[in-house]
Order: sequence, then C-alpha cells, then structure tokens
Amino acid sequence: MGHKQGFGVDIGGSGIKGAPVDLEHGKLAKERFRVPTPQPSTPDAVAKTVREVLDHFGWDGPFGCTFPAVVQHGMVRTAANVDKSWIGTDAHELLRAATGREPLVVNDADAAGLAEVRFGAARGHKGVVLVTTLGTGIGSAIVVDGRLVPNTELGHLELDGHDAESRAAESAREREDLSWEDWAARLTRYYRHVEDLVWPDLIVAGGGVSKKAEKWLPLVQARTELVPATLLNTAGIVGAAVLAAEQLGHAGKRHHHKH
Repeated sequence: MGHKQGFGVDIGGSGIKGAPVDLEHGKLAKERFRVPTPQPSTPDAVAKTVREVLDHFGWDGPFGCTFPAVVQHGMVRTAANVDKSWIGTDAHELLRAATGREPLVVNDADAAGLAEVRFGAARGHKGVVLVTTLGTGIGSAIVVDGRLVPNTELGHLELDGHDAESRAAESAREREDLSWEDWAARLTRYYRHVEDLVWPDLIVAGGGVSKKAEKWLPLVQARTELVPATLLNTAGIVGAAVLAAEQLGHAGKRHHHKH
C-alpha cells in the first residue's frame, strides 16, 4: 500500500461524494462514498454532510473539497447549483469548524482540470492546457506548465449575444434536441472564440458527454488539438485531494494556530 494518500470531497448539486486518493497514481484508494446533497443545500447542512463523508472513512487529516462556484481564497462568490445563501460564505472557515479538519476549497472545474493534467488526458503536457467540462453549464480550468490559474469562468463568454454555456453546454444539446452535428457546430464557434482569447496548446473536453466523444469530437473544428477527458467522474475528487496535499501538506497541524 505504502503510497501517500490524500482525501477529496466533490460537492455537486445532487450528490456529495468523497474518497481517499492514491496521490501517486491519481486513483481512488477506496470506493467512493456518496450522500445526496441536502435540500435546501444551505452551508450548514452541506458542511454536516461533508463531515459525514470524512467520518465514513475515519479520515482525520487535511482534505480537498470541490465546490460548484467561484471560490476565491476560501470565500464563495457565486452559487449556480447550490443554495444562494452560499454567496459570501467563508467556506474554508465553515468546513474547518464543522469537520475539525483543515480543508482546501476549490472550484469543481478547476479540481477536475488539474487532475486531467496530472493524471489524465493532458498528462505530461507542457504549456497552456484548457480543460472544459460540458454539462449543465460549461466549466473551465486553465493549467499552465502544471500550475492552476484559478476561477476562470470561460463558460460565461458572450457568444452570438448569449451566455456561451446557454448555447453550447451539453444541457443545451438535450434541451433543444440538437443533432451531434449541430451541437458540434456550436462547440466549434465556442472553442474558436476561446482560442482567440487564450491560445491554448491543448484543449481537454470533459463532462459526462466525453464518454461519447467519438460521436461529436471529430466534428468540432478547432485549431488546437482537442482530446476527451479520461478521468471522468473521479477527476474532482482526485484534483481536490492533490491540491490539498500540495498546499496543506499531510499533517495539517501547522494551520491550527488560527483558533
């Protein structure tokens, strides 16, 4: 076993999932444990559930936690898929108080993006990697030479007079019953727009729809190499655990002086 382990929790709109992570191989060290997201998903209710996930594994060290929002230095700034009362919440302090462990809170797309660069589709890729998660919305992460540039919100670019994600997310394909060709044409417009702003060396397309990449990815005409994500639903947990291990270390003791 002797591999270093971390712990990741992935907070989603419908479920809160967590597992210990083998930090050397970027894999879950045990099967993940999932609890339905409390309704309403208020900060206190969610924090209690996160504690339940940690307690399930008896994990008492620092942990990484993804959140479906902009998270700036532990502060939640937006709330797309969770209760609006999260806006302005210090998620770091809240989770630390509720769990008794030291948390690192990170945007969900950022965590998944970092995991794809370290262990997935973009492994070993130098330069600027853009990871996009195509789902209900479009999440984005930019990783430059292995380092994350946090809180890019490239799903919210304006595209043809609309919020890009309302036109090009996987949810738009389902809502409008678009063919793969029509959806790919929208993604082409989207990625070309992003390319003009960021000039990535590689684009990774994630989200559940990347499982069906052969149906649509070859139809997208981007100038950047475009590849499907490989970690799929473990990426958030893995990325959060890696960031926490790197930024908090394993002991997590040196942060306790804040009390």
